[in-house]
Amino acid sequence: MPVDTDLDEFAQLIDAAQRVVVFTGAGISTESGIPDFRSPGGTWTKMKPIDFSDFMRSDAARRETWKRRFDMEGVLIKATPNRGHRAVAELIRCGKASSVITQNIDGLHQDSGIPDDKVLELHGNTTYAHCLDCGQRFEIGALRVDFERDRIVPSCACGGWVKTATISFGQSMPQREMQLAQRETLLADLFIVVGSSLVVYPAAGFPELATRNGSALVILNRDETPLDGIADLVINRTIGDTLGEVVGID
Repeated sequence: MPVDTDLDEFAQLIDAAQRVVVFTGAGISTESGIPDFRSPGGTWTKMKPIDFSDFMRSDAARRETWKRRFDMEGVLIKATPNRGHRAVAELIRCGKASSVITQNIDGLHQDSGIPDDKVLELHGNTTYAHCLDCGQRFEIGALRVDFERDRIVPSCACGGWVKTATISFGQSMPQREMQLAQRETLLADLFIVVGSSLVVYPAAGFPELATRNGSALVILNRDETPLDGIADLVINRTIGDTLGEVVGID
């Protein structure tokens, strides 16, 4: 099918929908310069991820976890929302989409103007940290000063360990976000997957749930995914330009 026809069909599906849910993965953020962790050549092919149990029991693992996080800071600071993020934000702003379910941890959806309560972060957020015991929030910049000056591994006054607000390997998925994502998925009549390889579960189960519940499914990704066969429309193109063109934003 010609690409332009694909985009026309995509736009028609959005126009006809009453409640859109957008599900985003790394592909939307790589176009903003954020590295992909899981893909071939990605971060985790170059260094083994640190399991949550290791973080909890080993000072060396905590120190290495924080070193890796601070090493990423330059990339994260430079990254800004791209045309794809802005297109998703426009769908939220105009009331066409009710929420964004994201596997990303970079906060770029919020930076694009989407309210916090409309962004369901299944894998957490690396732009701030929190105490694993009492939940107190910490800003990354302040923690970095102490770490680089005195090699202090962040900890809380309550005695708990401080970690970025991300979900590590071996760590439980966030119950509240998972429940809200399921609710949003079941209410959707159009579920749009954007830039996800759809191989990481339980997150990748949401588009499957949407289709079983009668929702239309669109998958926009540069490469094939395991769920292409159940989608109503699959578009293999760059994310930002495709979404921008369909939604009608620069």
